[in-house]
Amino acid sequence: MDNPTQPVEVMALTASSERTAPSDQPVQRETMDHLPATEFAASDPNARPAAFRSLAHEILFVLTATMSIALPSFLQGSILIISPAMKSELNMTTAQLTWVIASSSLTSGSFLLFFGKVADMFGRRSIMLGSLFVFSVFALATGFARDAITINALNGVMGLTSASIIPSAQGILGSIYDRPSKRKNYAFACFSSGNHLGFAFSAVFSGIATHLFSWSASFWLLAIIYLVVALIACFVVPNDDSEKLPLNKTSLKQFDYMGVLLTVGGIGMFTAGISIGPDAPEGWKTPYIIAFLVTGPLMIATFVWWETRFQYPLMPMKVWLDREFSLLIGILLLGFVSFPALFFFSALYLQDLFGYSALITAVCLLPSAVAGVVVNILAGKLLHKVSNKLLMGIGAAGFTIAFLLAAVQRSGASYWAFTFPAFIIVVFGTDFEFNVVNMYVVSSLPKSQQSVASSIFQTAIKLSTVIGLGICAAIFASVSEHPATAGYYVHDPFEPYAALFWFATAVSLISLLLVPFLNITTQGVGPEKKHG
Repeated sequence: MDNPTQPVEVMALTASSERTAPSDQPVQRETMDHLPATEFAASDPNARPAAFRSLAHEILFVLTATMSIALPSFLQGSILIISPAMKSELNMTTAQLTWVIASSSLTSGSFLLFFGKVADMFGRRSIMLGSLFVFSVFALATGFARDAITINALNGVMGLTSASIIPSAQGILGSIYDRPSKRKNYAFACFSSGNHLGFAFSAVFSGIATHLFSWSASFWLLAIIYLVVALIACFVVPNDDSEKLPLNKTSLKQFDYMGVLLTVGGIGMFTAGISIGPDAPEGWKTPYIIAFLVTGPLMIATFVWWETRFQYPLMPMKVWLDREFSLLIGILLLGFVSFPALFFFSALYLQDLFGYSALITAVCLLPSAVAGVVVNILAGKLLHKVSNKLLMGIGAAGFTIAFLLAAVQRSGASYWAFTFPAFIIVVFGTDFEFNVVNMYVVSSLPKSQQSVASSIFQTAIKLSTVIGLGICAAIFASVSEHPATAGYYVHDPFEPYAALFWFATAVSLISLLLVPFLNITTQGVGPEKKHG
C-alpha cells in the first residue's frame, strides 16, 4: 500500500540526519564533524543509526515496520466491509460471521506476549520475515475458502502471524532507536500511523475489490500487498544486534512455559467469551460463555501471581510499579475501550440506516486515515517540544468530543455534521495517546526486551478493544430489545447506536479526569529525559 502522504512524516528524518550537536556546544560540534559516521551516530542520538546504509534504507525500513503494525487493521477493515457479502454468498449464520471477525483477534491477543518473549530471546528479524510470508500464503488461501469453519481457522492463523510480526517489528525499531531523540519520535510517529492507514485503506480496497469481483478478491489483494512488503523487508530490515540466547537446553529451561499456558488460556477464553457472548444460543447466560468469562480472568490473575515468582517471567511485573506507566496505560485503555466500536458500529449504521453501499461506507471512513497521517506528523514534531501530559489531555478530550458527537445525532442526520467530524477528532485521541504511551513503554525496558515491551502494550490494547466491543454489543442488543417509549430517541432506529456512544463518552470522560494526575514532561530532550 503506497500512500503519498506517508513519506512526509518520515521526511523529517532528513533534517534530523543533517543536524549536528547543539549550537551552544561549538567545540563538541567541530570535533564531531571529523568523526566517522558510526562514531558520530553513537555520539548524536539524532544522527542516522549505523544500522542503515542511507536515508532511503532507513525510510523503507520504517515504512515496512509501519505496514507490520497495520496488518491486523488491514485484516479487520477488510472483514468488516466484506462481511455482508460473505454472509449472503456462503449462507452464514450471525454466530458464524461473529467468529470470522473474532478469530483473528482471539489468536492475536492471546499470543502477543509469547511471541514477544520468543523474539527477544532468539531473534526478531527471522520471525518478522517468516511471519510476513506466512500471512500472505494464508490470506491467499482464505480467498478460496467456501465454508465458515475453514474461513475461521484461516483467520485464526492470520491473527497468529500478526501476533508474531508486531512485537518483532517494534522490537527491532526500539533496539535501533534506543535513545530518546527527535529522530526516534519521528520514526515511532510514522510507525503509529499504521493503525489508521491499515483500517481505512483496507476498507476502501476491499470495497472496490468486492464491488468489481467478490469478497474473495479482498483476501487475494491482502496476499499481494503483504507479499510485496515481505520481499522488501528481506532487503531493508537490518540484522538484529541485540543480545540473544542460543537455542539449547539451557535457554529452553529459562522459558516461562507456565506463563504462556496461563496467558494464552486466560486471554483466549476471556476474549472468546466477550466476542461470541451476544450471539450465543442463550446470550450471556449460555453455560460455556459463563465458563469462559469466569475461567479466563482467573487464569489471568494466576498468571500475574506466577510472574512475580518465576525467575525468568514472560512479563517483567516490575514495570507496573512505575506509577506513570500504570496511569498512562489506564488512561489509554479507557479511550481505546470504545474506539473500535466507533468505526465498527458507524460502518453498520452508515449501511443499515443511511443506506450507503460498502464502497461508499469505506470512502466515508477514509478521512480518518488522512487525519491520522496529519496527527502523527504533529505528534512526531511535538513529542520533544510539548508536555506529553498536555498531549494526553488533548487525546482524552478528543475521544470524549468525538463520542459525544456520534451520540447526539439521530436517524437522518447529516454525515458531515456529526460522523465526519467525529472521525477526524477521534484521531487526536488515538494517535496522541498511542504515541505518548508507546514511547514511555519502550523506554521503560532495556534494548534486550523491546519486543516484550511491544507485546505488553499491544496486549493491553487488544484486551481493552475486545472488552469494549463486548460491552457495546451487549448495550446494543439490550436497547434494541427494550427501546425507549419517550424522549429524544423515541421510535428512532439510531437509539441502540446512541446508547453505546453515550457509554463511550462516559468512559472517555473518566480518562480525561485522570490526566491531571500524570507527572510526565517531554520526549527525547537531553541525554535521558525519560518522562520526567
